[in-house]
Formats: sequence, C-alpha cells, structure tokens
Amino acid sequence: MFTVPNLITISRILLVPVFALMFALPGAGARLVAFVIFCIAGASDALDGLAARKLNAGSDFGRMLDPIADKILVGVALMMLVAEGNIQQFNLDLTPGVGLRSLLKLVPALVILSREILVSGLREFLAGAAVSVPVTRIAKTKTTIQMVAIGAMILDPLAWRWLPGNAALTYSTIAYAGLWLAAALTVGTGYAYFRAGLFHLHPRARAVREQRRARKAAHRHAGEPA
Repeated sequence: MFTVPNLITISRILLVPVFALMFALPGAGARLVAFVIFCIAGASDALDGLAARKLNAGSDFGRMLDPIADKILVGVALMMLVAEGNIQQFNLDLTPGVGLRSLLKLVPALVILSREILVSGLREFLAGAAVSVPVTRIAKTKTTIQMVAIGAMILDPLAWRWLPGNAALTYSTIAYAGLWLAAALTVGTGYAYFRAGLFHLHPRARAVREQRRARKAAHRHAGEPA
C-alpha cells in the first residue's frame, strides 16, 4: 500500500487542510503560499500516475484513492473561493468579493461539484455492473482547464491589488472565463457518464449483466475442488 505513487496521492490529501488554512489567512504572502500549495497538489496528480507507470507500482488502493484526492482538492478549493464572496445583494458591482463577481464564482462551482457527486454515484453503479468507463481526452482537458482556472482564481485578489486597472480586469476575465469553460466541459463529460448509466439500466443491458455474472460464477465453481 505504501508505494511511491500512493504516498504522493496521500500527500496530496494532507496538503489540502494546509492549503485551506493559508487561503483563509489574511495577507498577500499567505495567499501566495496557498497558490503554491495548490499548484504542488495539482501537479502531484500527474506525478503519481507517472510514477505508477514508470515503477510498475499501480495498485487497487491507488486507483481508489486517486480520484478521491482529486475531488477533495477541487472541492475544498472551490468552497474556499465561494466563501470569499457575498451574494446577499445581487448587483453589477465588479469589486472583488461582492455582487456579480461572487455569483460568477458560485454558479460554475455548484455545477462542477454537482457533476462530481453525479459521476461518483454513476461510477459506483457502473462498477457494480462490471462496466468500466475510460477517461476521455475531453475529460482530461476539462481537468487541466479546471485546475488552471482555480489557480488563477486564487490569485485574482492579488491581481486587482498589484496590476493596473485594465490589466487586472483582463486577468480576472480570463480566470472567470476559464472557470466557466471548465464548468461547461464538466456538464459534457457528466452527461456522457449519465448516458452510460442509463444504457445499463435498460432491461436488455441488465440481462447481459446477469449472463456475465452467471458465467463468472460458473467459472469460479468450475475451479473449486469437488
């Protein structure tokens, strides 16, 4: 269980509360540290997969833990970003943390988190149905855009503090656009999982699953000593 890839994945989970603490602390220094921690944790997602392939150290424990670590990191980061905002009064104020800007963070965050819950449930169902849904190129692109957009959003308050007005607005617009693009891709990939789940709810698909299970059971019994 304590292989190099699994230790990297575990370290990603352990970095999440440190990230949340630094994010919550006031000051530009703490926010920069939070950004660096988020980048390290995000990069470790690719690193543990690379280590598993290079060292031939893949395991069921790692395959189980890796998506959990990703969801914890993304979920906590989105909740921390949304917690900065104030949407008690809807207005077109573009000041960081209030009005429209808060709403523009909340909506894609809710979409992304809802998709993760949906996909987790569908994966559990499809795993019980002995069906594997491979990760598509679009899903990988979504993950990359999502991590870059969240990282950019973490630095958004500093951009408004350190950059000239037009440059800060351009940076913030790109960061928000990236988050909305990730949310749109999230809907697309979530729909693909949902369609797979609906297909395997069809009576014909259920019959195929029952036949598959019966064949596996027959093979197991055939291998048992009389």
